[in-house]
Amino acid sequence: MIPVGIASLSVDSASNQPVIILRPVEDDAAGGRLLPIWIGQNEATAILLALQGISPPRPMTHDLLKDAIEALGAQVSRIEITRIESGTFYALIVLSGPGDIRMEVDARPSDSIALAVRTGAPIFISEEVLDEAAVVEVIEEDEETQVEQFREFLDGVDPEDFQG
Repeated sequence: MIPVGIASLSVDSASNQPVIILRPVEDDAAGGRLLPIWIGQNEATAILLALQGISPPRPMTHDLLKDAIEALGAQVSRIEITRIESGTFYALIVLSGPGDIRMEVDARPSDSIALAVRTGAPIFISEEVLDEAAVVEVIEEDEETQVEQFREFLDGVDPEDFQG
C-alpha cells in the first residue's frame, strides 16, 4: 500500500462532475503519478468543507459516522483504496478498537476520503490500482523557460559541432 494525499478537488470540465486527485506522498509535487477519482456532488461538498475546516451547524453524514465510531470506542486508523473493477473503485475503512480489535468496513472511496479528512486518518492505495488507473502528470514548460533554455544552449554551443 502506498500513502497518498489529496492533490486537488475540482470539477471535470467535460462531465461537470467533481473529481478528486490523489498523489502518492513520495512522488514529486511537480510531477509523478496522479489518481483521478470521479465522485458525487454531496461527497465533494463534504470533503471540501472538511478540508477548509468548516463545521456545519448540524452534523453531516460523514460527521455522524465519525462521531458514531468514536462513541463506540473505536477510531479510523487508515483508509485503503484496494481495487478497481469495471471502472469502479473499492475502498476499506480500517478501524481499530479496544483490545487491539481491527475491523474493515467496505466503502466507496469518496465516503472513505470524506471520513479521513475529518479524522486525520492516512489514505493508502494499492500499487495495482495505481498501475491500472493513475496518470503521469505532464509539466508543461512555459514559453519563457523554453527560450531561456535555448539561450543557454546557444551560449554553450560551438559552431564546429555542426560541421560535417
